Amino acid sequence: MTETVGLFRHTREELADYLRLAADEGITTAFSVGPRATYDTSPTRLTPHGSFLGYRLRGVDQIRRALDDVLRGLELGCRSFVVYDEGLLKTLGQARKGGLLPADTTFKASAHLGYANPISISMLEELGADSINPVRDLPLPAIAAVRQRIAVPLDVHTDNPPSSGGFIRTFEAPDIVRVARPVYLKTGNSVVGAHGQFTGAEDGERMADQASITLEMVQRFASEFTQSPAGAPAPVNAVSTRVAGEETAGSLR
Repeated sequence: MTETVGLFRHTREELADYLRLAADEGITTAFSVGPRATYDTSPTRLTPHGSFLGYRLRGVDQIRRALDDVLRGLELGCRSFVVYDEGLLKTLGQARKGGLLPADTTFKASAHLGYANPISISMLEELGADSINPVRDLPLPAIAAVRQRIAVPLDVHTDNPPSSGGFIRTFEAPDIVRVARPVYLKTGNSVVGAHGQFTGAEDGERMADQASITLEMVQRFASEFTQSPAGAPAPVNAVSTRVAGEETAGSLR
């Protein structure tokens, strides 16, 4: 499960509840890091050109605050983080390599980074990403080309809210598994209006329904592939330790 509102938007009690509920259900939870451009004072981000800034961090102060957000999550037991900025990813990757962060900490590169080709995406792997979200609308041949270039798991959206196109690729899910495995299928977002918004119990039920539909399609049309068991640990430092044929938690192979 990926939380995209941001660590710093939740109280410590809320974050502890998230982690406890996820642990009870055998679910790995990745928390997004804040602050970021969308929460900043810059008016540029609201302009058509400024929208290309995405969720990147502005200035050294935001890098420092984002690092503190990660440390806050680590204190509460979170070990998986969604990263929106290449500089932050590089800093976190180096900190983990140097032993300043727990070795089992993992980093997921967000689709908001805007990466859409295998050469660029391979740089995210080099910076320390343990899984990578390419842009959400890549066609199957482009996704396949990315897989040929990197070793870490991909996160591929099978449906999206209106704010990022509103497309639903449910029937493509089996083929996405074929060309992208090991892969996490990101599903359920199409039931809400936009990314990064707070959701309630009703939204959660609708998300679960969409996830069930996606899983049904994969099982029906790609039954030769298997999913890692629920509760299996997330892959750790995949770029340096992944072994050929190694099973990746939660992913489809």
